[in-house]
Amino acid sequence: MQPARSNVAAAAWMLAAVAIFSCMDTAMKLLSAHYPTLQVTTLRGAASLPFVLGWVLASAGPRSILPRRWGLHLLRGVLGVVMIGCFVFALRTLPLSTAYTIYFVSPLLVAALSVPLLGEYVGPRRWAAIAVGLLGVIVVLRPGGDGLVSLPGLMVLVAATAYAVAAVTVSLLTRTDSPQSMVVWFLLIMALGAGAMAAPQWQAIDWKAHGWLIGGLGLSGALGQVALTAAFQRGQASVIAPLEYTGLLWVIGWDWALWQVLPDRWTWAGAAIIVASGLYLLHRERVGRRRRPGTVDHP
Repeated sequence: MQPARSNVAAAAWMLAAVAIFSCMDTAMKLLSAHYPTLQVTTLRGAASLPFVLGWVLASAGPRSILPRRWGLHLLRGVLGVVMIGCFVFALRTLPLSTAYTIYFVSPLLVAALSVPLLGEYVGPRRWAAIAVGLLGVIVVLRPGGDGLVSLPGLMVLVAATAYAVAAVTVSLLTRTDSPQSMVVWFLLIMALGAGAMAAPQWQAIDWKAHGWLIGGLGLSGALGQVALTAAFQRGQASVIAPLEYTGLLWVIGWDWALWQVLPDRWTWAGAAIIVASGLYLLHRERVGRRRRPGTVDHP
C-alpha cells in the first residue's frame, strides 16, 4: 500500500536520511586510512547488502528484486564503483565538508545531462544556474600554492558526474523496474565489480579494530536508503530535495569532532554559490511544473 502523501513527514524522513548518510561517509573516510580504495568500495556495497535484502524481502517480497533491464543495472553498478571509488580516494586527504561541497554540484549535472540523455528542456535561466554552480566548484578547488586544482578535488567531481549519469539511468529504469531491484542490484554489482579489482591488493581486515566500523557502514547505508525511499514516497521531490544540503552541517560537525578541521574560506564561498545555484534550479523546476497542468512530482 502506498503511504499517505505528506511533505512534512517526507521532510522528516529526508533529514533523517541525510544525517544517516553522513555517518556512512564518515565510516568510509575512517576506513580509507587503513584499507585500499577499492577494498573500501567493496565493503560499502557488501556490508549494506544483507541489511537491504532483509528490508526488501520484508516489505516487498522476493519478486520485487527481479530485474528487467540488465544493461542499465550493469551500467549503474559500474557507475557506482566509479562514484564510490573516486569519493573514497578523495576522502583520504580531503575534509568531509570540502568533498560534500564539491559533490553538491551533482544536481546541476543531472539537470544538464537530462537534455542529451532524456530529451528534457532546460531553459536559459537554468543553464545560467548550472554555469554559476560550476563556478562555485572552481572556487572550492582553488588551492594554495600548487596550482588551480587538486587531484582529490577532481576525483570528487568525477564521482559527482558518475552519480549524475546514474541518476539519469534511474529515470529510465523506473519505467520498467522496481526501486527494490535498483537498490539490490546496484549494491551487488558494485560489491562484485570493486571486489574483483580489489582482490590483488586485498588486505586482511582487522575485525577487532574495524569490525564495528564496517557494520556501521553497512547499517547506515541500508537505513539511509530506507529513509530516502520513504521520503520520496511521501512527498514532492522538488520540496524535499533541497534538504540534502543539510548534510554539510553534519559533516562539518564530524570533521571537527574527529579531525579538528573546519572548512576554509574557499569552501565556505564555493558552498554558498553551489547551494544557491541548486536552490534556484529547484525553484525553476517548481515554476515549470506549475505551468504544466497535470504534471506530478516523480517519487
